[in-house]
Amino acid sequence: MTVSQDRPPSPAAMSRGQVRQAMSGLMMGIFVAILASTVVANALPRIISELDGSQASYTWVVTTELLAMTATVPLWGKLADLYNKKLLIQISLGLFLIGSLIAGLAPNIELLIGSRIVQGIGGGGLTALAQVIMAAMVSPRELGRFSGVFGAVFAVGTVAGPLIGGFMVDTSWLGWRWCFFIGVPFTLAAILLLQRTLQLPTVRREAKVDYLGAFLIMAGVSTLLVWSSLAGKQFAWGSWQTAVLVTAGLLVLALAVWVESRVSEPVIPLSLFRKRTVTLTTVASFLVGLAMFGGTVFLSQYFQLSLGKSPTVAGLMSLPMIFGLLVSSTVSGQLISRTGRWKSFLVAGGALMTGGLALLGLIDAHTSVLTVSVYMFVLGVGIGLLNQNLLLVVQNDVPPADLGAATSTVSFFRSLGGSIGVSALGAVLANRVSSLITRDLGPAAAAGGGDKVPDLATLPGPVATVIREAYGVATSDVFLICAPAAVLVILTVVFLRNMPLNNRSAMERLADEAAG
Repeated sequence: MTVSQDRPPSPAAMSRGQVRQAMSGLMMGIFVAILASTVVANALPRIISELDGSQASYTWVVTTELLAMTATVPLWGKLADLYNKKLLIQISLGLFLIGSLIAGLAPNIELLIGSRIVQGIGGGGLTALAQVIMAAMVSPRELGRFSGVFGAVFAVGTVAGPLIGGFMVDTSWLGWRWCFFIGVPFTLAAILLLQRTLQLPTVRREAKVDYLGAFLIMAGVSTLLVWSSLAGKQFAWGSWQTAVLVTAGLLVLALAVWVESRVSEPVIPLSLFRKRTVTLTTVASFLVGLAMFGGTVFLSQYFQLSLGKSPTVAGLMSLPMIFGLLVSSTVSGQLISRTGRWKSFLVAGGALMTGGLALLGLIDAHTSVLTVSVYMFVLGVGIGLLNQNLLLVVQNDVPPADLGAATSTVSFFRSLGGSIGVSALGAVLANRVSSLITRDLGPAAAAGGGDKVPDLATLPGPVATVIREAYGVATSDVFLICAPAAVLVILTVVFLRNMPLNNRSAMERLADEAAG
């Protein structure tokens, strides 16, 4: 593998007007990804029920997208360091569009899960490239202000998605399929808007991407995620299947590390982990993903199956957490840009996320909406203080030539934590629900309540009550399991060095290096 010795032309910094125009297209792309992911949340119980899926299917519809996104993020990030970022993000949006169309037309649960894989690959590109492009255009010191804008877009997409999804499910002449079709025009608009506004120069390097390393990373991660999804349901945690899958996954990942250490252009440069900032933010991002995705993805199911709310009302009930996230990300971004201080916000975010998860570990089928809302607000504030600021810290401390790889590495481990959290905790929730129903109604009833996602409207009153109680207790147990991961986040960010933020964008730093 060889890298061209010709020095690339120095990239020029973009003007403020160009940055604002490009940011509008970028935010549209981010909005598309968030909307397409959240619009399905409140529709999933209805979708799984109509397609005759099981509780395992419910988890797989979420997990497969996270798995595909997680496994491909490092590759997208490496490609961003070598090729045209504008073309790459348009390709990722195109894949997202194709996946959405297939999902909307899916006649069965198997094709729906397959379409989520395509969406996940596109989502992996958006996850990596959006952050890389932002850091290329804007300095770390100024990124805080745009992180506030990103937080606002995230909040609008997250709030609008469940509401739109719930409305479509509750409207007979639309139905759940429009939860997928709704993202198509937004995706097309994002592609066209980016074509018109994003004018990043391409720094070309004649280098071969380490596709073998990328394949081994994806294969190893996928094997471990498949194990965490099936263990406890299809086979026991201590079974021979567990031994085979875990051993195979670890061996493949060890081989990936060996390959990555011997190529000139690794997908995840191991040299990055010599920096304490990269190592600690990577660990913290993994734990944030585990706690955030692993706990919150089952909230919609709790609202509908335990509290008995409609999909539309369940969407409205997510507002307190999103409002907390919006406020904390926007305010902290502005304060970080103004003062240059960021560490205290990360420590506070870890503490609040821990408190929010612990409080949500107290809920059950009788918890008032107001109480749940307060707990969710606390969790949202904590997540808002952590998510973007962890990326900001690592982007501030790596060479501009490794910006894509470093950004995608942190995003990769956050998605990996989320994927493991969703799959493993989904199995925990299903087993807990099944055991509680077995205890109260007997083994015959457990098959209908623990494996199949029940339609409570068709069940006798006493049976529905038992199932509501079971989902309430099981969901609170999931949050209690997540809380220790948030405690570890606090311990991790405490050891980060409080480095000053750079006042120059990645493009400007590349120009400095070329001139030097």
